[in-house]
Amino acid sequence: MARRTFFSFHYQEDVWRCWNVRNCLVVSKDQEAQGFFDGSVFEASKKEGDEALKTFLRNGLNNTSVTCVLAGHYTAGRRWVRYEIVRSVLKGNGLLTVDIHGVRNNDKQLGVKGTNPLDQVGLYLANGKILFAEVKGGKWVRYEDYTLAIPAADLWFDAPTSDTVVPLSKHCMRYDFAARQGQHRWLDRNGGRPGWPLEMHS
Repeated sequence: MARRTFFSFHYQEDVWRCWNVRNCLVVSKDQEAQGFFDGSVFEASKKEGDEALKTFLRNGLNNTSVTCVLAGHYTAGRRWVRYEIVRSVLKGNGLLTVDIHGVRNNDKQLGVKGTNPLDQVGLYLANGKILFAEVKGGKWVRYEDYTLAIPAADLWFDAPTSDTVVPLSKHCMRYDFAARQGQHRWLDRNGGRPGWPLEMHS
């Protein structure tokens, strides 16, 4: 079964780096990519309003089983990257972060390592409901772009058991693309969802 990967990233800042990483990661017939949108389409959706853009991003996740967050200097704070992460959890996609600061941009410049975006989104238990949270101003607050409760059965990791926010990074891998020279391997999770990125090997 083909493993279709959705790539989440900060378009304006990192698109050049992301295209290069994407071309290295998607190397075989059983690895396909989603999530590389034409910039003009993305901007047009934003102009139509938040709900139109949310629909656009949700549709982009269709038929994917893994979400790879390509993290640059500013990615962690981007609203729509966080939305893609949240919708990936709701969809049941496997998640991982790939740091891309070591990849040169179109001006041949290296980037600065940023915060792991999966450190900035998490889950907590409040009044018997599992809810999303995000970091704003250095503090955890309730996530505003999706406010419904999440059934514990819908999660592929242990559900939170208290009002202490558990960041998604606790359950997901982080991988430095340049340090590992872009070498990787996707492995399926035994008995789990297809396309789960369990290990990445040199």
